Amino acid sequence: MAGQTKPLVSDLVSSISSLPANYVRPESDRPNLSEVTLDYSIPLIDLQGLQGPDHSKVIKEIAEACKHYGFFQVKNHGVPKEVIDKMLSISREFFHLPESERMKNYSDDPMKTARLSTSFNVKTEKVSNWRDYLRLHCFPLKDYIHEWPTNPPSFREDVGKYCKNARELALRLLEAISESLGLERDYMNSALGKHGQHLAINFYPPCPQPELTYGLPGHADPNVITILLQDDVPGLQVLKEGKWIAVNPIPYTFIVNLGDQIQVLSNDCYKSVLHRAVVNCSKERISIPTFYCPSPDAVIGPAPQLFDDDHPPLYRNYSYSEYFQKFWNRGLNSETCLDMFKN
Repeated sequence: MAGQTKPLVSDLVSSISSLPANYVRPESDRPNLSEVTLDYSIPLIDLQGLQGPDHSKVIKEIAEACKHYGFFQVKNHGVPKEVIDKMLSISREFFHLPESERMKNYSDDPMKTARLSTSFNVKTEKVSNWRDYLRLHCFPLKDYIHEWPTNPPSFREDVGKYCKNARELALRLLEAISESLGLERDYMNSALGKHGQHLAINFYPPCPQPELTYGLPGHADPNVITILLQDDVPGLQVLKEGKWIAVNPIPYTFIVNLGDQIQVLSNDCYKSVLHRAVVNCSKERISIPTFYCPSPDAVIGPAPQLFDDDHPPLYRNYSYSEYFQKFWNRGLNSETCLDMFKN
């Protein structure tokens, strides 16, 4: 970040007309926006069916999406529209507060459980990402909510309510994913120890030269599943069969993507998915991923029901804290940490 007076991209953007050098990616690692597939439809699953006679049909749809895509969209998911509206609106409000007010929450210490920061890991990365973010731990809520911003005034109430709803959705999805693998419905939820949940509010300001940088480069998530809420500005892209495809936002739906822990728990039946965020020159974008995780002390390994003499376990057992540490230290890149844990 040398030579840059303001740590946050959102406070830098009004004073520049070209991209500062520390954001410019090497030519071999740029988004190549002209090569992105724009008209691709990803599976949209109606979760209402889980409650009735269509239950097994929906489980089958989830199995297909997990096996062939690693991500899908969900509707009729049970999170009320007003909870979603308030979450998006309070997020935008937070990032439009005066700089001095926002910076009260700033920290580059990754161990802090509530912090405003920028890029990904400013201490280790060579090229910065065009993103600011507020990252919050949110389960158990009572342990963390007192660390959250108090401005805007309804921040804790609105975000707290959203986090509770996102957690309920995550638990239902994990039951369905367990069932889709032929496991007991509560297998995944039992495997995660005491559970963990983090939320990021990502803010991507307009970028003067979006073709030279990323909001976030291609990466897989280290957690179990990620539930993404986005505003109406496109930016998410997912890798499918070697091609990047743009995932266009559908109001009041969520994108669900599988993280590395599902790949391990499923013994590679399901794969975590590479995804990235690109930016644009005219509109700010907000995306809000909920990262559902094992607790740090949870021991993760392939489900015993999914291996036998002919299909051995592909990964050793490890604690989630060990996995997350390796992920954080090596930074975002297209190779996941999974190889370090293979048998």
